[in-house]
Amino acid sequence: MAAQLPLRDVHLPPAPSWWPPAPGWWLLAAALLAVAAVVWFWRRRRARRRAAIERVFDQALAAAETPAAQVAAISELLRRAARRRDPQADRLQGEAWLEFLDRDSRRRDFAEGDGRVLLDGAYRREVEPGRVAALRDLARRRFLQWMGAGR
Repeated sequence: MAAQLPLRDVHLPPAPSWWPPAPGWWLLAAALLAVAAVVWFWRRRRARRRAAIERVFDQALAAAETPAAQVAAISELLRRAARRRDPQADRLQGEAWLEFLDRDSRRRDFAEGDGRVLLDGAYRREVEPGRVAALRDLARRRFLQWMGAGR
């Protein structure tokens, strides 16, 4: 007679531990960290570039003592930035220059608005500080946009 062997139920192995993760999870974590580092570096570089361009604009206006000199400085800065769009843009005069400044905008702030002071503001003896302040805000946005630092 054969000896009776005790039969036991099938036992499942224990569930795998969550630590250490499988190699695929390590690769995914490394890839996510690399992407986060690149995004952080890119944003930081962009913020520094924007700050440097803003500093150029602000320093040029701070050096101008009178409102007429500020209009001349704004005109010079816009003409510098315009060369990035079109190498011949800094040679435009009068209405053509104002039309060029309004080219990328839906509004006509230079040709019909506060930007008209660019036509003769640098040559006037007296320029209203309020008009220069409005021009400054308008020109700053356009300068930053053309220099590649716009938001």
